[in-house]
Amino acid sequence: MLKKGLLLSGLTLLLAGCGGGQESTEESQEDSSASQEETVIQVASHLPPMTDIVEIAGDAIEGPYEVELVEVSDNIQYNEALLNEEVDANFAQHEPFMEIFNEERNGNLVALQPVYNAIVGFYSPVYDSIEALEDGAEVAIPADATNEARALMILDQHGLITLDPEAGYSASVDDIEENPYNLEFTHIDLLNLTGAYEDGVELVFNYPTYISSIDLTPEDAVLLEEDEDNTFAIQLVAREDNQDSEAIQALKEAFTSQEVYDYLSELSEEGHLEPAFEMEE
Repeated sequence: MLKKGLLLSGLTLLLAGCGGGQESTEESQEDSSASQEETVIQVASHLPPMTDIVEIAGDAIEGPYEVELVEVSDNIQYNEALLNEEVDANFAQHEPFMEIFNEERNGNLVALQPVYNAIVGFYSPVYDSIEALEDGAEVAIPADATNEARALMILDQHGLITLDPEAGYSASVDDIEENPYNLEFTHIDLLNLTGAYEDGVELVFNYPTYISSIDLTPEDAVLLEEDEDNTFAIQLVAREDNQDSEAIQALKEAFTSQEVYDYLSELSEEGHLEPAFEMEE
């Protein structure tokens, strides 16, 4: 079963009762509330198709558990909420992004299950194909470290730049060894990359989730990622202290249910993503 909620950070309501005659009633209500909290699993997420998948998993989860979707407005809240135990899990990121968060915040988040790999790439409002790329073109890449590396690795895969092979998933523009097209890189927040495309930046990295707002799909990209290992698959994430709980294990099963797989398969046919798990026969 699915519920929906909004994230309220740092808000605590203290309800104090008085009078001996009300104690047993209040204790009964508290016991009932505690029992409900143990079976309601709050999952923070951000934008479709991630929020859609949370809803489908909520419909698929087995009793006595139910899922409450907690929608957030940016790429920081879902991890802060999980770290601060305001939610039980989140579904909005790939593992390298989570690892950077853990390093910066001394976090204890854990990637539990890869669910799908978004087909990311570069889009251009100027060029119909990458063969038309001109010397000195401006390239918009994400401002966060892990997505910057992902974007640069795509350019490296297609021979537009050469990265230091030891840089790996922490690659930055400082690790570019060869830049034959003299590309000029601009760092932009992930959520604003679609705006960069609309502003005419020649080459723009983006996710299908965000670029779809202007009716573009991976079919419109001039470069697409090659990632057979699903390194950047969107993951179900929990904490070290709750990852082995019955509730989180039930949630994990729901996220790998036939219902979720069927939905991912539909999006796969549209070229938006690929499922990152297989159904057991």
